[in-house]
Amino acid sequence: MASMNQLKVKDLQILKLPPWSFELSAGESVFLSGPSGSGKTRLLRALADLDPHQGDMSLDDVSYLGMTAHEWRKKVAFLPAESQWWCVDVGGHFNQYNSDLLQQLGFSKETMSWEVARLSSGEKQRLALLRALAENPEVLLLDEPTANLDDKCTRVIEQVVEGLCRDHGMAAIWVTHNASQVQRIARHGWVLQGNAIIRQDT
Repeated sequence: MASMNQLKVKDLQILKLPPWSFELSAGESVFLSGPSGSGKTRLLRALADLDPHQGDMSLDDVSYLGMTAHEWRKKVAFLPAESQWWCVDVGGHFNQYNSDLLQQLGFSKETMSWEVARLSSGEKQRLALLRALAENPEVLLLDEPTANLDDKCTRVIEQVVEGLCRDHGMAAIWVTHNASQVQRIARHGWVLQGNAIIRQDT
């Protein structure tokens, strides 16, 4: 995993939400919650430079404007709530992957030869996480990654992300509605209420 000292976000603004400024240190895991439709996903997509926005973002004081969009997204990876699959087999979606993470997520190398059509929703979400981690991002943006999963799959995903934050300095921002999950994954985060973004400790 690449070493990251700090993500700095200054006056990030989308929709009718107020400017959002914060700093995220290496290894830190935070949450973002709020009602459906409040803008959580759009904020994550803006952080990944996938949607139009105002404001500045930087990693180790290097602005996203000094990188191509592809370079930024290698460093700041976005894991959507619903993963997309376009090849017949699993392996067709990977140029590379971490075999240790594959095992931690409950799979073997043979999984790469599986047809996507046979995957359960839990398997898809765990493999989508592996795909998001393939470029060794410095920041991982998770959009309700466990919303439709059972407790076992939920804990597997939490443990893998927690391990990468702890052992490799990756930072993570989780969008979640699950209060118990918030308590497990983060010490603080932000809640979207109306047109406000409010910092909150767990």
